[in-house]
Amino acid sequence: METRLPPGLHPPVKVALARAVEKMPRPDALPGGLLFEPKWDGYRAVLVRDRDGTSLWSRQGKNLSRYFPDLIAAAAVQLPPGCLIDGEAVIWSGDRLDFSALQQRLTTSAQSLTLQVREKPAHFVAFDLLAVAGHDTRQEPLDSRRALLEELAKDWKAPLDLSPATTDPVKAWAWFEELPATGIEGLVIKGRAQPYAGGQRIWQKLKHRETVEVICAAVIGPMSRPEAIVAGLPIDGELRIVGRSAPLKTAAAKLLGTQLQPARATLGPTG
Repeated sequence: METRLPPGLHPPVKVALARAVEKMPRPDALPGGLLFEPKWDGYRAVLVRDRDGTSLWSRQGKNLSRYFPDLIAAAAVQLPPGCLIDGEAVIWSGDRLDFSALQQRLTTSAQSLTLQVREKPAHFVAFDLLAVAGHDTRQEPLDSRRALLEELAKDWKAPLDLSPATTDPVKAWAWFEELPATGIEGLVIKGRAQPYAGGQRIWQKLKHRETVEVICAAVIGPMSRPEAIVAGLPIDGELRIVGRSAPLKTAAAKLLGTQLQPARATLGPTG
């Protein structure tokens, strides 16, 4: 068995990306029909295993290995040399994904990291296979890559996990409606005949959104073209600040500016 990674797949590696969509795509929207996967709330990462060792790399090309010694140790034992897997590093707190615990991994001291690894172990959820046994699989259709990944993962044990996937839109929609309770963000939708194209937005992502009506309590920046909205909610008879928006795009800022008026002073009782 070849233990070296194929040419062009030495880390860091560009990962395939997804563009946001607002509704479920048609069955023929992507080549070969659709494959649905949960959209995990974690760190996108590439797990690399070759004869020189094991490493974990972020989407931005940063080596994350020292922050996830639990994943590195498991991959060194369970993965054969010469493979490269695309997936997501996640941490569970009970039955819900815990993104803040992931963030702590990257900012904590070495001593605290040991405690975090013991108390909140990470998992690597695999969803694509770029190389196996030293063979570059990126030009294979997704269906073939998925079959190879399932074969590779059949004997895995935690913390290595295989992401569920389905071609059934009814099942996918049930995931979309039910899994957000566990921290899943929505769906990633892929074409079953698509090759793997690193750095390109070849997939689609449909995010689950929950809406609530809030009050524009204030704005940041000039009133004619605000930079962001400070949101408030009436709670116990008082207006409480609950957050702020992302930076407003130019068109939205201009439109909002036409609707704003200076705050009016409240006149108290006269004596």
